[in-house]
Amino acid sequence: MVADVSVVVRYRKAVTYGVHALLAALETAKVEHDLRLGTTPEETAEHINASEADRVLVLWSFYSPDAEAMAAELATVKALSGGRGLHIAGGVHATAEPQQVIDAGWDLAGIGEGESTIIALVRALQEDQPLTTVPGLAIKDADGVALRTRPAPQLPLDTFPSFLGRKGPIEITRGCRYTCRFCQTPFMFGGQFRHRSVASVREHVRGMVDRGLRDIRFITPTSLSYGSPGPDPDLGAVEELLAGVKEELPPHGRVFFGSFPSEVRPEHVTPEAMRLLKRYVANDNLIIGAQSGSDKVLAASGRGHDTSPVRDAVRIAVEHGFRPNVDFIFGMPGEDEADQAASIRLAADLADLGARIHTHTFMPLPGTPWRDAEPAFIPLTTMRELDRLAQRGDAYGHWRKQAEHSARLAETAKAYPRRARRRRTG
Repeated sequence: MVADVSVVVRYRKAVTYGVHALLAALETAKVEHDLRLGTTPEETAEHINASEADRVLVLWSFYSPDAEAMAAELATVKALSGGRGLHIAGGVHATAEPQQVIDAGWDLAGIGEGESTIIALVRALQEDQPLTTVPGLAIKDADGVALRTRPAPQLPLDTFPSFLGRKGPIEITRGCRYTCRFCQTPFMFGGQFRHRSVASVREHVRGMVDRGLRDIRFITPTSLSYGSPGPDPDLGAVEELLAGVKEELPPHGRVFFGSFPSEVRPEHVTPEAMRLLKRYVANDNLIIGAQSGSDKVLAASGRGHDTSPVRDAVRIAVEHGFRPNVDFIFGMPGEDEADQAASIRLAADLADLGARIHTHTFMPLPGTPWRDAEPAFIPLTTMRELDRLAQRGDAYGHWRKQAEHSARLAETAKAYPRRARRRRTG
């Protein structure tokens, strides 16, 4: 006998892209389930209580800075629903810190890419199979230790759509060969690029046009790397992608590429690349990752470039009609006041050239090589300079809030040392 399964999602704007991919995987695999979206903890609990299914699976996804707040929400939902439901946390934080997630009250942690895991998990619940048969999970044992099942496979990106019947950016690349020590992406999705085919992207666009949508955006860790296996852009592949998308769009359709929610690397900003983009894209800005004005800090972070291509990228982008939004991270491990002063100088120079500076504070994110690294102190002199840039209209960002997150993450890392026990099931 097959059990009825209700899937309740704690649906939050911050993680809709990943949630849409999971739900699309379930639909594509034709896994029967009742779906309910809870936009608040109270609504999530109401959906759990209202479900008449035999089993209720509650999906949560969040980034590391949100983990503490989501744990509080979980406690609220459990209290309001009488403890009913099997709660699973997924995403980059759960992948990196399954023991912490289990200790915080979730029944399961999803580890790695979730499409194969969610399909196998719902089927296991329907067929009353042991959850230990589901790949990509951490399950609490009798001692409270998070036991891991076998890893979930990393499949070609065309295997599942980015979404079905929903809007959002199309994921065109997963994984990243640039293993920056502060970034979670390559350590969750792998250190190689996996690109969605142009045919799959065009299929997404056709569906979006059929639903009356006209703006197309993309998810990728580095836009101009599309189609390339290595460090050098393949502009032919990029043009094939953009031209194919334009062919699927109506005359009033628009393509946004290299702007939110993705970016370009500074060394990829060349006159040839900018001329290509101008032929196809509607965005008048580009997001460029500089991260620091110190060559020492860039080298230590594994960024893969120094400061020299950053100025060139801004000049070239501006010359071709784009306004660069340039990311800087302050407080990276080993950074001193001289490094911060170099970043401030470079940021001011770029602003004079026509860029806007997007300021960030380093966070020791779980799953990264710098998870246990001590954030550098940001003195008052640096803070004042950042405030001065913002007051001039040359900088923006939530670096102060990120500094609070950084302190909490550093404390959590101490409470959960990397050497903590890991055991596999079976």
